[in-house]
Amino acid sequence: MPTFEVPGAELAVALSDEGGHPVVQLHGLTSSRARDRVLNLDLGRGLSGTRLLRYDARGHGRSTGRKVPEDYQWQSLADDLLRLLDHWFPGERVHGVGPSMGTGTLLHAASREPDRFTGLTLMVPPTAWETRPAQAANYRAAAALTESDGVKAFLATTRGAPPPPATIGAPETVPDVPDALLPSLFRGAALSDLPAPEAIARIDVPTTILAWVDDPGHPLSTAESLAALLPQATLTVARTPGEVETWPNILSQDVAHWG
Repeated sequence: MPTFEVPGAELAVALSDEGGHPVVQLHGLTSSRARDRVLNLDLGRGLSGTRLLRYDARGHGRSTGRKVPEDYQWQSLADDLLRLLDHWFPGERVHGVGPSMGTGTLLHAASREPDRFTGLTLMVPPTAWETRPAQAANYRAAAALTESDGVKAFLATTRGAPPPPATIGAPETVPDVPDALLPSLFRGAALSDLPAPEAIARIDVPTTILAWVDDPGHPLSTAESLAALLPQATLTVARTPGEVETWPNILSQDVAHWG
């Protein structure tokens, strides 16, 4: 399994090289390449004829990490992403896709280096701006509970919440993160937010936003704000698992049109 060294971590990386346009695929907080596949969020499974780079973010999946919350801020994860692109696709423009934390990472990278991307497919954007402080407080509480009572106690607090309608029937999963790192990941997320709206508005590349309804951690308000701010954005909202099933095809179309 290839790994790529970044400051404070080694990232587990996989490249599916079928020629064609370069694509980089990210995942969400406490997830991984493997867990996103189980959760039906592995949109790259529908791609062919591309060079698809998938990786586990630091501290997630098969990648290593440190007990340093700042390592897991979205700005730091964007540093990792840009290093990966410099190494795997030097001098090329790529298409970026990812959910939640992956969306945050991509937007930070694109706000810094918009010319690096031909397009973006942003999935279930997370809380941002006015909705972020409450979510940050949730993450700090989750970090404290995990430290004091363990991961099982944290998981018990998450089981009562009704799932978003578009995810009904998805298998139950647990964080794909070492127990010892989970509090640092939560605290890093609590320190994170999307780039400022004026920075988002300067990301002038074709962008598809894929959202779903009734998910407080990924509110439709963020997706709608991004659709209004980004100069070339379209928004698609899923209300059923069947509509989420169309997302890999949407990514394939995005890459074909913009690659």
